[in-house]
Amino acid sequence: MIAHIQGKLVEKNPTDVVIDCNGVGYHIHISLHTFSLLPNSDFIKLFTYLQIKEDGHSLYGFVEKAERELFKLLISVSGIGANTARTMLSSLDPKQAINAIANGDVMTIQSIKGIGNKTAQRVILDLKDKVLKVYDVGEISMPSHNINKEESLSALEVLGYPRKSSEKIVDRIINENNEATVEFIIKQALKNL
Repeated sequence: MIAHIQGKLVEKNPTDVVIDCNGVGYHIHISLHTFSLLPNSDFIKLFTYLQIKEDGHSLYGFVEKAERELFKLLISVSGIGANTARTMLSSLDPKQAINAIANGDVMTIQSIKGIGNKTAQRVILDLKDKVLKVYDVGEISMPSHNINKEESLSALEVLGYPRKSSEKIVDRIINENNEATVEFIIKQALKNL
């Protein structure tokens, strides 16, 4: 119903803004990603999504159209409400979220507050095909260290090490050397476990 709002930025908070548009102040919920992209000028334009529920109307705003489209996809999933979708877009930037969905990365999606294992799997199941159609497949590329990370963690589990403690060490190894091979990661992890 309301595609975008353009006007003077009156209030700016990490979770919401108020835009004065010809004397009417619109309270708009935003993600941290949108907050980080807000220009320093007083005059801004946000692409919006209006959610109408029996207990009220809520307006969500986005600097980028792509983020709004991803937000709409997320709220189409059963179990994902507007606030959970906004939390997801605050924790991950849109490209990270798209990559996680396209690559079936349950762990990344599950790391979002309010999303459990079943909901994360439902997000991937419901949105994977849509994401691959809407966004160019060339944009979707899983960094090789994620594959190496998963293979390393699986190997360490087979060797009898608990996944949680292994994951912290593997993450640290990958952060220090993001070109690390599976063999290198496992050898370094075994030294630290």
